[in-house]
Amino acid sequence: MSGSFFETVGSAIRLELVSARGSTPREAGTVMYVSSDRSEGTIGGGRLEYIAIEAARDMLIAGSVERRLELPLGPEIGQCCGGHVAISMLLLDAGALALEETRHAEARKQLPAVYIFGAGHVGRALAAACALLPVHTVLVDEREAELEGCSAPVRRCLTPLPEAEVRSAPPGSAFVVLTHDHALDFIIAAEALMRGDAAYVGMIGSKTKRASFERWCAKSSAPVGDTTPLVCPIGAAGSGDKRPEVIAAYVAAEVIARLTAAREPGDAAVQKITSGGGLHE
Repeated sequence: MSGSFFETVGSAIRLELVSARGSTPREAGTVMYVSSDRSEGTIGGGRLEYIAIEAARDMLIAGSVERRLELPLGPEIGQCCGGHVAISMLLLDAGALALEETRHAEARKQLPAVYIFGAGHVGRALAAACALLPVHTVLVDEREAELEGCSAPVRRCLTPLPEAEVRSAPPGSAFVVLTHDHALDFIIAAEALMRGDAAYVGMIGSKTKRASFERWCAKSSAPVGDTTPLVCPIGAAGSGDKRPEVIAAYVAAEVIARLTAAREPGDAAVQKITSGGGLHE
């Protein structure tokens, strides 16, 4: 089925957690949508979501416009979270769904950006991992063939000057540097650090490479300043497994931890993007 959820259903129920007390699988403000045969997003899964979806479809059958559902997350419904949620349920027609799609498009523009420099094996694996997250992922390389090898649904940027992409990135972006050239790595990492507003700057390598970078910065005429924010090696909390997909998994976790820590829990761009996977251009 082509098109977004909002474009392909005639009517749907909008479910919003308006209250989430105690231990709950999602926070207040989380939204999902339910049509007669599909759903978009999640309010936490499990028995809670099953009951909510069933109630939403009952509303569609009955033609009900509005309802409020109060659920204790305990033995009564077969869950053990121990919290309590209140769910606001509202019928949306085609016009209202079009407005929701517009709101989602605006929210997508506010998602944090992750720039991956280097489309080699690790870069492509990291792009695939980030494609599942609520971020805009940009894979940057000066080699067309390497970029063409990326099948992940992310933006690919072919450029002879990768460092220029650092300068034009939005505030609060994350930069992961893993090109085929150490000198280029140093230039890109320095540009990212000089911005002063990056949520994450990481460079593939080792403690030895980090020391080399710091010596390079000391000799450089560029005002790099403090190199402490640089994460190098990246994914250091990992298992030591050097397979690209494993490295990518640890780095993606590292990056999203920084990005989510940098944003307020109630941030609209986080709360309103509710699809099961990442949203990207």
